[in-house]
Amino acid sequence: MKQTDYASILAEIKNNLQKQIAPFLKTLKQPQPSLGIGAGGDPIKQVDLAAEKAIVDTLADYGISFTLISEESGIREFGENPQECYVTTDPIDGTTNLMRGIPFYATSIALSTEPTLNTVYAALVADLVHGVTYTAQNGEGVHRNGQKIAPSQFASIESAVIGLDLNTYKVLEIIPRLTGLMQKTKHVRHFGANALELCYVADGTTDAFIDMRGKLRTTDVAAGWLILKEAGAMITTPDGEPLNAKLSPKQHVSFIAAGNPEIHRIILDLTRPEKEAR
Repeated sequence: MKQTDYASILAEIKNNLQKQIAPFLKTLKQPQPSLGIGAGGDPIKQVDLAAEKAIVDTLADYGISFTLISEESGIREFGENPQECYVTTDPIDGTTNLMRGIPFYATSIALSTEPTLNTVYAALVADLVHGVTYTAQNGEGVHRNGQKIAPSQFASIESAVIGLDLNTYKVLEIIPRLTGLMQKTKHVRHFGANALELCYVADGTTDAFIDMRGKLRTTDVAAGWLILKEAGAMITTPDGEPLNAKLSPKQHVSFIAAGNPEIHRIILDLTRPEKEAR
């Protein structure tokens, strides 16, 4: 795949995906067929499969060989040289929101040279409700609907808007590490589509997004990782180390994403494990 083709191919994938899922958006209130459990562990919906098919079909139309790493169907190879490109996707990030009529869901697609997070070189996250698309290429910055973006430089933890995902049965295990932060900040949010929430940090809509559950899959994070990096924001492990992981629907990560080094440092300080013992 030629370097100049990334943006146009990803844009065409998004457009085809929106066309493919449109019929299913009209029948969400009707009884849904049981399609089993996806590779990521969640129940599969018809709209998820339609979105994934649009991604695969568009790449096939271009004659691209690739390995698909999808939250729905898992790892599949296409073309004569499937190791040429790895396509990591959550075709619909926020399926529960979509099914319930909550207007916050997206598609997330990342291209990489290896099945590892740190080799992602092109990415797209498309807000499928509000017509907003984030695209990034390695070394080229990030664009939101064609305009370059930059993260927040806000460094007041008391007034910062912090995304925080607590959706887990392990909440009692992670709350002690988050108590200090939650006592300091007044504006905690979680919208239910994590790939898009990472983009909100990249463009300064929010100041940080934290997920310490060890539950989020790398299929959700891959595109957002590059978008944050290219925007000049930060994403690390909860201990402040560089975030890298295998790209797989079964690989989970925890992270702290922040708009700037100062707010990132404050969050790290407030969530240090030793806080539990104090």
